[in-house]
Amino acid sequence: MPSLLPRRLLVPVLLCALAVLVARPTDATDGGHGSGAGLSAQVARLYEEAAKATQEYEEGRRESEAQRSKVRRYEELLDRERQQVAALHEDLGRLARAQYRGGGGLPLSMQMALADPDDLTRGQRSVWQANLVVDNAIRKSRRAEARLAADQAKARAAWQSLEERNAELAGLRTEIEEKLQAARSRLEGQAEASVAAGSCPDAVRLDQPEARVTRPWVAPVETYELSASFGSGGMRWADRHTGQDFAVPVGTPVRAVGAGRVVEVSCGGAFGMQIVVRHPGGYCTQYAHLAAVAVDQGDRVVPGQWIGQSGSTGNSTGPHLHFEVRVTPEMGSALDPVPWLARHGVSL
Repeated sequence: MPSLLPRRLLVPVLLCALAVLVARPTDATDGGHGSGAGLSAQVARLYEEAAKATQEYEEGRRESEAQRSKVRRYEELLDRERQQVAALHEDLGRLARAQYRGGGGLPLSMQMALADPDDLTRGQRSVWQANLVVDNAIRKSRRAEARLAADQAKARAAWQSLEERNAELAGLRTEIEEKLQAARSRLEGQAEASVAAGSCPDAVRLDQPEARVTRPWVAPVETYELSASFGSGGMRWADRHTGQDFAVPVGTPVRAVGAGRVVEVSCGGAFGMQIVVRHPGGYCTQYAHLAAVAVDQGDRVVPGQWIGQSGSTGNSTGPHLHFEVRVTPEMGSALDPVPWLARHGVSL
């Protein structure tokens, strides 16, 4: 009679497998492209990939320019060698013509018959030595020309290889940027829907890049163009502009400018999705019009940490980061952030 032990073990195993399948997150919530967290992470990843592809392309382009300059130098040297060989051939021709003219155009046998033996020996030796010098110079120049031609061929092959690699890198960069643009558009749509509903989505825990910040204070975004500045007037603001705007694409990682604690994360209103951080000493910094947040209220942050992603939520005419420095966490206590950052060693 077969043992019942295998069947008794089989039931718990099947139940455990079923429990694992039930507990496993679905694609809609495990960071897939359809979820807000997955989309934010995708944008951040593509942002880094685009930056890396651009860096590699620029490095390849500089290498290609260096190789092309080397090819041009070899061409110039080859041209000089060829001119030198032509000149040496001309010298050899002049020697032959001078020898002929010195003999009065007589055949060599007649010159030998009429000439003084000692003069003939000296003349022949001089002509022979001159011919030898010119021949040696021509051979030496030919060897140099061959070496230069080989070096030029190597440089040209390296240049062409770099050009092919650069074309591949350019295509890869374009492909990444197209994917990034599409993901940014979806992220912006999700952010606007959250702000319209007045409820912030959960914080997105973005994979932070390798530690690159060694300073205690940094700019809120790594690459940017400055747009509206503190105190600017315009129809978009009730009074005057209360911060410094950084024009950046949707999804650009936003960094904490210094160490501190998150005192506010909110959605809705003129600032859209925003974060406020209090720093040691009492000053606060605000990051507004975001498309995603990567911290929760109460979190501690360090300089350069990604705390969110830029967007165009709230009262905004285009993608940018609105950055403020405040004496208190509330509106109405803002001061000019540019000189404040300058005092902390950050020049915009």
